[in-house]
Amino acid sequence: MFGKLTWDAIPFDEPIPLITSLVVILGIAGIGIWVWRKGWFPALWHGYITSTDHKKIGIMYIVLALLMLVRGFADAIMMRIQQSLAIGASQGYLPPEHYNQIFSAHGTIMIFFVAMPFVIGFMNFVVPLQLGVRDVFPMGTPLPEIVTAFRRAERPGDPD
Repeated sequence: MFGKLTWDAIPFDEPIPLITSLVVILGIAGIGIWVWRKGWFPALWHGYITSTDHKKIGIMYIVLALLMLVRGFADAIMMRIQQSLAIGASQGYLPPEHYNQIFSAHGTIMIFFVAMPFVIGFMNFVVPLQLGVRDVFPMGTPLPEIVTAFRRAERPGDPD
């Protein structure tokens, strides 16, 4: 099922991606447990995740864009710190390959997971209100947002 994926692929010898992955996994689990314990999951599931209301879907797009903006901001901070530390004979704290991966991931995230979802969410929120219709695509509206969110969640540690 996973092809050639083995335990050797996990970077146990590189602390930055390992700790970052653990923090992300623990953060997602913590938020999930918090939502479940507060009793918000049924309302979240029925009110937002499975909704076909264009305004709620637009809000979900914009929330996804803001979350990815935080991720892109973290990449930008890492790149700026690397540039400030790599002066003269110092190489900084990132190896060149890792810096290149962060640079590429930052560009991809900022375009495909920040700019596009923000514009699409704003359009999904506003255009039906301007046209005076209930929804532009009644059942086609929630599908792209779900695909966008799960496509990013499918490969959380992959920089590309």
